[in-house]
Amino acid sequence: MDGLTRASPPAERSTVRPRSRARSIVSIVLCAAATAGIVYIVWFWPKREDAGRTSARAPAVPVVVATAAQKDVPIYLDALGTVQAYNTVTVKAMVDGPLTSVNFKEGQAVKVGDVLATIDSRTYKAAYDQAVARKQQDEAQLANARLDLVRYQKLAANAYTSAQLADTAKATVAQDEALVAQDQAQIDNTRTQLGYTTITSPINGLTGIRQIDVGNIVHASDSTGLVVLTQMHPISVVFTLPQQTLPAVAKAMREGSPEVLAYTQGAAPTPNGLLDRGTLSVLDNQVDQSTGTIKLKATFPNPNSTLWPGGFVGTRLRVDVAKGATVVPSAAIQRGPRGTYVYVVHPDDTVVRQQVTVGHEDENGSIITEGLQPDDTVVVDGASRLTDGARVTVASPAAAGSTGATGTARTSAPGADQQRLRRPNG
Repeated sequence: MDGLTRASPPAERSTVRPRSRARSIVSIVLCAAATAGIVYIVWFWPKREDAGRTSARAPAVPVVVATAAQKDVPIYLDALGTVQAYNTVTVKAMVDGPLTSVNFKEGQAVKVGDVLATIDSRTYKAAYDQAVARKQQDEAQLANARLDLVRYQKLAANAYTSAQLADTAKATVAQDEALVAQDQAQIDNTRTQLGYTTITSPINGLTGIRQIDVGNIVHASDSTGLVVLTQMHPISVVFTLPQQTLPAVAKAMREGSPEVLAYTQGAAPTPNGLLDRGTLSVLDNQVDQSTGTIKLKATFPNPNSTLWPGGFVGTRLRVDVAKGATVVPSAAIQRGPRGTYVYVVHPDDTVVRQQVTVGHEDENGSIITEGLQPDDTVVVDGASRLTDGARVTVASPAAAGSTGATGTARTSAPGADQQRLRRPNG
């Protein structure tokens, strides 16, 4: 009996232990769940409420907008040109001799025939006078020979002299006539040489810096001239374009004389920077293989002498006119990984990101060939703060600047594309 009584307590302990272990596991699970709930309530729920309140309080972004217009837009090709004189003449001496006078001032405007300088003409005048006197002498001999010929012809006709004498007299007349013609040629030559002693202007233009002073001996073989003349009215501008533009340029030339505008180098092509208006006169007959460009020459009337030989100017060649094109300010165009786009403003003051295709772009605006309709309203300032579906408020340019709205950079600005690519919304 004692042995049986002692064996029963271990059986009771084995029944109690599993129940205690189950209760402990349940307690641990309940504690973990409670802890997770507390963490969620303390950490995530306030942030969710704050985010909702922040979204509800998000103000509309101030922007500056513009309306897409439909109009005819001239298409220009821009290039850097070099001004060249329409004609350039280096005035040189045609005969040898001392320079006796210089009759021009440096930088003076001269016309055709104006006397620029003179050379000592005494020796050339003496040679001319000698040629004239020789002709007079030979003309006297010719007159006498003609009289002899008439007499011999009469005597020979009446058989009073031989026919040989008449023929000899005829030959003498021919010889004297040849001498007179030779004398006339000599007179013409000496007259020309004498005329070269007076140096005149062959063109209308401006004189440059004088190269030789009075008193120097000049020679026809001198490599240095007296002065360089440049024709300023009209004047030429030579510029180059990529060979890819050749079809457009050739088409424009077939349709007439394309207009070319000349601007101050480095200045924006605005009316204030316009120097002159001209026409394209020459399209070179070959492409420069080393640079892949074509050379062109334009002619300008240059009435105010605003174009100067050797200077650099900006040129704009009009090759076409886009009829009825949809145009927006260039500042409205944004660029991202998926291409060019604009923000279109809807009547409910929200914006939608719209992909567009830009056909041509310059400082006057961008031509949109796809993705936009005339009268659409687009954002031109403040696009950097926008996302698709954002609310906006239209402000004046001054107000947008004061509230922090920043306009987009022009597409020609260095690094503008890279800056747009780094934006989160682009």
